[in-house]
Amino acid sequence: MVAYAFDLGIWTILFFLLGMYKPQWPLFFLKEPSRFLILIITTVFVMITFTLYGEGVRREKVALEEAAKVSASPQGTDSTLVPVPVPTSTPTPEKPATEKKVK
Repeated sequence: MVAYAFDLGIWTILFFLLGMYKPQWPLFFLKEPSRFLILIITTVFVMITFTLYGEGVRREKVALEEAAKVSASPQGTDSTLVPVPVPTSTPTPEKPATEKKVK
């Protein structure tokens, strides 16, 4: 988004300079374009450019924070606990004791 903000900023400056020199060039579709109209449109473009730049910087910051959280977690995986089956020994049934007869 930041790259788009710079592109729009360049187009805004170009629009403003051409419009202040000859308002008929950028506003060719109007019968009587004025420099005041160029100024109003340029102001709107500047506000859009600054908003786009600010949102792009905010999204980059959020993406960096998320990447830091992922790299801080053990082995880069999610830190939620998952039950793991543990092998246990099964009890064997006792054999009945054989009684010895005493003579």
